[in-house]
Amino acid sequence: RSGDTIYIFSDGYADQFGGENGKKMKTVNFKKLLLSVQGESMEKQRQLINEAFENWKGSLDQLDDVCIIGVRL
Repeated sequence: RSGDTIYIFSDGYADQFGGENGKKMKTVNFKKLLLSVQGESMEKQRQLINEAFENWKGSLDQLDDVCIIGVRL
């Protein structure tokens, strides 16, 4: 439907260690993040998703590639 957003993503974001306990974000939490930003413009979504990743990762090394593609219909 017009206005819907479709996301395709690699597992790198969800597999990243971080947060207070240094654990993986996991797919369920990544999907919650996507749902929380879906009403924003695509540019704002990019910004919020990038900021959330950096905040989650903190000082830990990035373990894998992170690829997210979002398309608004």
